[in-house]
Amino acid sequence: MKTARKITIQVPAELLKSAQAYTGEGITPTVRRGLERLARAKAYEELLKMKGKVRLDIDLKKLRADRR
Repeated sequence: MKTARKITIQVPAELLKSAQAYTGEGITPTVRRGLERLARAKAYEELLKMKGKVRLDIDLKKLRADRR
C-alpha cells in the first residue's frame, strides 16, 4: 500500500460484528477487505461493459497443443 489515511466511520454494530465473524479479523483488516471487494467489483463491471466488444485472435487448438 502506498499511503494510508486514518478515517473515522460509523457503522451499525451488528454489521461490523457479522463482517468480522466472516473474516475472522479485526476492524481494520475487515474494513480494508470490504473496500478492496468494492474496488474489484467496479473493475468487473467495467470489464463486463466490454463483453462482446473486444475481438481476440486466439487459436484454441494451438493453445491446447502447447499444453501437451
